[in-house]
Amino acid sequence: MAPAQAQDSGNDAMRAELDRMRAQMNAMAGRIAELEERLEDEQASAPEHSLPSNAVPANASASTSAAVSAESAAARTSAAAPVATLQRDDGWSFKPFGRLQVDAGSVSAPKGIDEEGLGFSSEIRRVRMGMKGDAPGGFGYKVEVDFAGLDVQLADAVLTYEDGDLTVSAGHHNTFQGLEELSSSLHTSFVERAAFTDAFGFERRVGLSAQYTPGPFVLQAGIFTDNVDDLADDADNSWSVDGRMVFSPRLDNIQLHLGGSFHYREFNDSAATIRYRQRPFIHTTDVRFLDTGSFSATGETGYGLEGAVIAGAFHMAAETYWQRVARPGALADPNFFGGYIETGLFLTPGDHRGYKGGRFDRVKPAHPVGEGGLGAVQINLRYDYLDLDDSGINGGIQNGYEASLIWALTDFTRLMANYGRMEYDRAPLPAAGDQSYGVDTFAVRAQVDF
Repeated sequence: MAPAQAQDSGNDAMRAELDRMRAQMNAMAGRIAELEERLEDEQASAPEHSLPSNAVPANASASTSAAVSAESAAARTSAAAPVATLQRDDGWSFKPFGRLQVDAGSVSAPKGIDEEGLGFSSEIRRVRMGMKGDAPGGFGYKVEVDFAGLDVQLADAVLTYEDGDLTVSAGHHNTFQGLEELSSSLHTSFVERAAFTDAFGFERRVGLSAQYTPGPFVLQAGIFTDNVDDLADDADNSWSVDGRMVFSPRLDNIQLHLGGSFHYREFNDSAATIRYRQRPFIHTTDVRFLDTGSFSATGETGYGLEGAVIAGAFHMAAETYWQRVARPGALADPNFFGGYIETGLFLTPGDHRGYKGGRFDRVKPAHPVGEGGLGAVQINLRYDYLDLDDSGINGGIQNGYEASLIWALTDFTRLMANYGRMEYDRAPLPAAGDQSYGVDTFAVRAQVDF
């Protein structure tokens, strides 16, 4: 064959191959368009809340399912991980995280109470930076430090081991004292948690604990010493046993939560004292209208009950807690009590409160700001009760009525506004001699985390 004829034959073969490839690509493009149109029709015909954005119709083809799953996975990754996790092939990983919460507010008290900290005030409530990750063999770690108020405080410093549903933790971490206490401050429905959680001294402590999560159950128990700040001051004067059990079944689109907790603590120091007190629903003031003062004690025993329901845009939650203090000798043992009940509603379509692992979790707006949406807007109402008055201990009684408005612009940014009316009886801080009076508080917060 002549060289020219060979070249023409080669060109013809190449053109034929290119034509075949173009035909295949056009067929694939048509098939993709057909599948996308079918998926849009199926989503449009489905009920609004029966087909979430990351769901795949049951009758979708394998290729459609793969495409939607890949897109959903990418969306979840970008939404849940604004900072990338560094992952090595040998099992080590590292991820930085942090939060910033800036608060401002005011306290309006009756005449006759001349205390610094009333009126307007502001603060950097939390500035936390941390790191967490995995280690080979099922181990993990988490370290978090709070820099708020120019006072460095250790939040979490914990080593973990996971084996299926079992997690063992050692270090400085939360004890197991209720739904609101264990829910992150990033996800609470009010600027401050319920009054009893702070009054009864719920805090992180150094200890060893285990968590077991078979199905809808969460079982937690541990033995603890004191908070790391007390240990640093050579004030290691107590040990405690804490436990919690949660049953959290999901019924169709309804998330239920039922739980209880137990706390037993003994003081090692025979001259130990304890003190319960509480701010008026705002942290920017140091004034405590409820305060038992310091009194002698040998230990404390606490019992808590908790319940919640999330049904679409609506949620309701309630907790009660009893704290009995053992006193030395013939002194009477006082019983203190606190609790709250709250309800909330999202005003924006498609939004609901997050829940995971026996606690409230992140709200993820269905239509966040920056993606053509308004974000998630939520209103909440709460009744908050605390009684620190018993057996000769005059700490006062609070009936609190609170309301909040939360605007979650994105998964990781939100603005909050709270109003509270605190009605006090037998208050140890009298107003012109009167121990029964009301206090109004207002607080706002700007928050971002990563």
